[in-house]
Amino acid sequence: MKDALILTLDVGTTSLKGALVDISGSLLALRIQEYELEKPAPDRVEVDPDVYWSSAKKVIAEILAESAVDPRRIAALGITGQGETLIVTDTSGRPLRKALVWLDNRAVAEAEAIKAEFGRDEVYRVTGQQDIVPGWTAAKILWLRNNEPDTFKAAAKFLMVEDYLVFCLTGKYATDHALNSSTLYYDVPHACWWQRMLDFLQVSESHLPTLLNSGEAAGNIVADIGLASSTLVTVAPIDQISAAVGAGNIAPGMVTETTGSVMAICATVGEMVYDPLKRIGLYRHAIPGRYVLLPWVPTAGMALRWFRDEFAPGTDYASLTDAAATIPPGCEGLLLLPHLNGMVNPDINPDARGVFFGISLSHRKPHFVRAVLEAVAYSLRDNVEALEEMGVECTQLVSLGGAARSALWLQIKSDVLGRPLSVMDNEETTSLGCAVLAAAGTGLYGSVEEAIKGMVVSGRSVVPNPENHTVYDSRFKKYKELNRLLFLASD
Repeated sequence: MKDALILTLDVGTTSLKGALVDISGSLLALRIQEYELEKPAPDRVEVDPDVYWSSAKKVIAEILAESAVDPRRIAALGITGQGETLIVTDTSGRPLRKALVWLDNRAVAEAEAIKAEFGRDEVYRVTGQQDIVPGWTAAKILWLRNNEPDTFKAAAKFLMVEDYLVFCLTGKYATDHALNSSTLYYDVPHACWWQRMLDFLQVSESHLPTLLNSGEAAGNIVADIGLASSTLVTVAPIDQISAAVGAGNIAPGMVTETTGSVMAICATVGEMVYDPLKRIGLYRHAIPGRYVLLPWVPTAGMALRWFRDEFAPGTDYASLTDAAATIPPGCEGLLLLPHLNGMVNPDINPDARGVFFGISLSHRKPHFVRAVLEAVAYSLRDNVEALEEMGVECTQLVSLGGAARSALWLQIKSDVLGRPLSVMDNEETTSLGCAVLAAAGTGLYGSVEEAIKGMVVSGRSVVPNPENHTVYDSRFKKYKELNRLLFLASD
């Protein structure tokens, strides 16, 4: 079908994005529906599952209206999005309670119970997750069993958000292998559910959706939402890995970094690679038999948003970065440790908090803005060097996400790294990666590799300024030293 189209849904933390793509990878329509997180108590973050479904229906309707395409041309609808968020349903697929969002950290005691039962070594070996934290889905399920026993007893399915939308669209329970690495009950080496963890949780495989490979079809559309019944609904990995696919990151050597609210780094490896220091998590790739090392930083773009909202309300990001561009590299001694919500990689320090270091009377608002941009770049270098210490190739670096639109931020990252940094022609790489997988999975292309050749186009590159890199080399050493002192102070 040369005129075939692919619709994608990307379910984020606070918004759902829909995109319509043709088989050349061109973006034909884009719609975003935002929603609010409910925070009923400290460490509790919830969303009514109907918010996800109603947002999906609205986005689909708007895209169909805007594009005016014949729905029969839409061969596939691919879904990607956040991991870890838990939706519990009854036998009819009706949610039994509000979704426990991935940010929800109420399951502290349950995470400790899992750690006591299994230990970090076994969990890391089986699931690829280097630590056991309250946000993982297994801890959430255990919390339900301990604190809402009636809900737990009535539960017929434990689903991710993507899985729930697949059910709403097709009436089938299906999930992607590469969506479940961080549930803590998926066995990455054997590509199946981890029975020992399920037994501990008192959950059976019948409570979970069927595992499919990335891009594989779960079923046809049965929901009355304006799409043809011939449209196939396909599964996809977590959003970060989908974005990696959208940049062509499917083989060792390429590393993609996405700077949005958080920063996530994806390094493709051809075999399971464990970090002897347990700093970096290992995930299944969209390509069977390949894996992703995925270090991440909790506050990246979120740190810039926090600074803008608190100290420059009403100012747009372009104005902030334009002012920051007038400040020389190194911020004339000002340096930020960007750990406003703890540190995850390359060192685990949940008690770490942000620090502006070296403040003087000469520092003005633009210095602080540039310090935020440089701090994220230091975090990126810190994690890239940790990957290389493990023997991982990092020969090509590609920058994705909203921050990739900032010429200044790209240049700072390149200067700090001392390496060229590329961006993609299509900025919506998560949606594009989901479309690539759907195109391959439904036969529009013969393989993912073929779909990437037909749909993914690289954009421009920036190269490091040698003088700036020399400055940043010195500042990066100070950044590392301050992080070490912060780690000691948090003990």
